[in-house]
Amino acid sequence: MPSLFREVWVRSFRLIMEKRLVLAIALSILVLLGWSALMPKPQHIAPQDVITKADSSSQPVTLPTPVVTQPLPVAPEKLITYSQDNLEVVFDESPAAIKEVVFLSYNNYKLPLKYGCLLKDPTLIFKKDQMTGDSISFSAVTPGKRISKKFTFHNSNYTMELAIKIQNTSSNPVTINLPLLLGALDFSSGNQQARYQDITIATQDKVAHINARKNTQLEGVKFLGLRDQYFAAIVEPDSGLHQGFVNKINNYETELGLNVQKELLLPSEQIGHLYHIYIGPQDINILNKNNPAWAGIIHYGTFDFISQILLQILGFIYNLVHNWGLAIVLLSLVVYLILYPLSLKQMRSMKEMQALQPKVEALRKTYKDNPQKMNKEIMELYKEHKVNPLGGCLPLLLQMPIFFALYNALMRSIVLKGARFLWIRDLSEPDRLWVFPEGWPNLPIIGHELNILPIIMAIGMFVQQKISAVSTGSAAAEQQKIMLIVMPVMFGLIFYRMPSGLVLYWFVNSMLMLIFQLRMNRAK
Repeated sequence: MPSLFREVWVRSFRLIMEKRLVLAIALSILVLLGWSALMPKPQHIAPQDVITKADSSSQPVTLPTPVVTQPLPVAPEKLITYSQDNLEVVFDESPAAIKEVVFLSYNNYKLPLKYGCLLKDPTLIFKKDQMTGDSISFSAVTPGKRISKKFTFHNSNYTMELAIKIQNTSSNPVTINLPLLLGALDFSSGNQQARYQDITIATQDKVAHINARKNTQLEGVKFLGLRDQYFAAIVEPDSGLHQGFVNKINNYETELGLNVQKELLLPSEQIGHLYHIYIGPQDINILNKNNPAWAGIIHYGTFDFISQILLQILGFIYNLVHNWGLAIVLLSLVVYLILYPLSLKQMRSMKEMQALQPKVEALRKTYKDNPQKMNKEIMELYKEHKVNPLGGCLPLLLQMPIFFALYNALMRSIVLKGARFLWIRDLSEPDRLWVFPEGWPNLPIIGHELNILPIIMAIGMFVQQKISAVSTGSAAAEQQKIMLIVMPVMFGLIFYRMPSGLVLYWFVNSMLMLIFQLRMNRAK
């Protein structure tokens, strides 16, 4: 075995023996959480009077890349609010586009679209025609054509239909090519939702989660969607397959939409298109009721499959206890029990390594001037006592996918929005035990609120590390004392503004690990 490889191998053993592997993995988690905390990822209606010229069985026509940098209609902004029981849709009249949607059932959460359902033609200036209990319509007249847009809403399932009619009012044929924009994503540093935003495009073959910061075109698109942390907007043509596009407008803004094939309108001829639209929560039950295919917009990253399973377990527990906070506590217990054999194996391996630590230190002192001999003797020591230094590493590594999957699931779970538990008013927000009176200074990190759950969690982590501390050499002991303070404080600071549902899970998990550690210490 080459000396360099032996040196790396033995140093790896030493890292494990001194619990540095645990610290390294903890620091990796810390980086992930720090990045997350400090960064500012249907009921169909028949077309009726809408006449679709293109046959639904026809193949999509490849179109040139649309010009997306052309200016939007320049007209004074006039906002019109359409209200229903569970949401308010704010329209900008002149482009007949959705500026934002306010979800009344979710603490008035706002999903900005900027110009949702916009027809990409800067010459179109719309006026509101009428607004009824279940619809709102707009029309625009330009030389040679008249265009109308009618939004028909469904009060309970966050869906709507957009019917577009185009009429040739001239005495000459007119070519029509009007891309439909679903909306725009804002990636500027001031947008706290920037890192949660992404794009989904579904074709006949697959559901793809597209990089929203790169120009993309896909043929044969069935539907496309955008989302932030909790809510999504989806558009699906009623017939045929379209070309979907993602266009990066500048360094902080991206828009996406659908192209339709060019159509030739003869004098007095009229055509129309119908789109099914969903603008609502990323709730898999609601999406499945409207259109099961739309549930593909819900995605939790690399470990999506594990995240989906954990959320299914969480939902099952909620159906039993009818409280999301209590469901998270019980989910923590379930995950702990599932991982218990791995935790037990990890702890036993670490105890075996601790028992050999004095002999390892003695070998280091004896052969300090002969590193090759020292490495050989340490490896023989491990072999003699049948100790695998990597025995404590593998269980930790196997637990990482579950942690990352659960982290992403709880960070984006809409079911926690507005859910209460004990003093926590909203499990998707910090717990805010006490909000400082108006006029108090804005304290660093703390701000204007006292979140007690992360503080309790940090104290629990400190106690756990304290009782699990390993007796080592003087240098390692000093390092251990530093990490004993630094790690809980850093985790407490990073979790301070995290959703309280996620902090609650981590707190319960820490308490279970503390109990486990106490039991192991008594068993010595």
